[in-house]
Amino acid sequence: MNVVEKITVTDKLLKQIESQKLPSWAGEYRKSALESFTKQGIPNRKSEEYKYCKIDLILKDEFVINPSKNIAKTQLTEALILKDAITIVVVNGVLNEELSAFKNLPKGISVCSLKEASEKHSTVFEKHYSKYADVTADPFIALNTAITKGGTFIHIEKNAVIELPIHIIHVSTANENNIVNPRNLIVIENSTQAKIIESFVTIDSKAKIFNNAVTEIFVGEHAILQHYKIQEENDFGNLVSTTQVQQEKQSVFNTNTVTLSGSFVRNNLNIVLNAQNIESHLNGLYLTNGHQVVDNHTLVDHRMPNCNSNELYKGVIDGASTATFNGKIFVRKDAQKTNAFQSNKNILLNDDSTVNTKPQLEIYADDVKCSHGTSTGKLDEEKIFYLRARGLSEVSAKKLLMLAFASEVLNTIELEPLRDYLENKTMLVFQ
Repeated sequence: MNVVEKITVTDKLLKQIESQKLPSWAGEYRKSALESFTKQGIPNRKSEEYKYCKIDLILKDEFVINPSKNIAKTQLTEALILKDAITIVVVNGVLNEELSAFKNLPKGISVCSLKEASEKHSTVFEKHYSKYADVTADPFIALNTAITKGGTFIHIEKNAVIELPIHIIHVSTANENNIVNPRNLIVIENSTQAKIIESFVTIDSKAKIFNNAVTEIFVGEHAILQHYKIQEENDFGNLVSTTQVQQEKQSVFNTNTVTLSGSFVRNNLNIVLNAQNIESHLNGLYLTNGHQVVDNHTLVDHRMPNCNSNELYKGVIDGASTATFNGKIFVRKDAQKTNAFQSNKNILLNDDSTVNTKPQLEIYADDVKCSHGTSTGKLDEEKIFYLRARGLSEVSAKKLLMLAFASEVLNTIELEPLRDYLENKTMLVFQ
């Protein structure tokens, strides 16, 4: 009797990874990352952290790793483009300088590929690259670190105030099933101020794309960073996005994650408050329909005293889609005088839609103020009746209520052009 050995998704990927030729700057990080990925493997529903995801089923088909396909500049009209911004275009994980616009940079900022950073900014690069996103903590961090070929390096020097927003546009495109692995290293030195947008868009694709993105952000002492992540991956896009943030003394980090589309989207947002008097503000909005799956996991790690974190995630779930929020606040023993608040609110528009929500507190200090809460429900029929009695159609009344629900998150976006764009997109989603 012949025994047929079952080949797992992890085995198939490892076989492809063996044939990958990496640039020298990436090669030295490969060994430990590859060992960690081999040990962890692609998670399935038995994994506690990924139990609401079917990533192994997404990746069971044949995929090409790190494809080298390009796009024309005219195709960028499908992406969010801010007029007054430092624009960085990354195609299938590789920085494309021809499509970007960062030649005439203001004083105090450097933008280049990770390869160039390893050569021309080696001190900063070696100090920070792969120091915050732990390859042993998650298989997708390990996979990205093992095989990424390109990415973006942003360094803002001490005391610099960058008025223009910095916009990283991640473009995915494919003729056959692809796995892309974009990587960002963002270093914000002491006493600086900046605004960074990451947007994800799928363009001209005829096959599935699995986008495994990792962004490491260092926020120095007294620095202020506004960070925005906009996700529009359409029906071909599958995205795992990991953002690892390290904050130092008296820094402020504000982040907004808005998911508008994508067949499958998983966001891992991990913030380490590594010194005293730090502020972190996490806001998220996810709008789902059809058979979409959107999974938000956040971890706020309070390590030192006198820090504040606030978290608000809201979702509107329609069709047969599934949304998950799993947020954890971790307060260590030394983190006295911590103020930490977390809230997740959802509206279900359909009996077939599903929400899984799990806000968590893990506290080892005794002098803290921490709270968390969650709510899930349907649109208020009395409010719909009230609006219809004043001349609105049922559809218009529902759209108005949903926009009001979403506005609590959208109003935290300080960049007016970006806020207007997202409000318009939100209304289109609600049609």
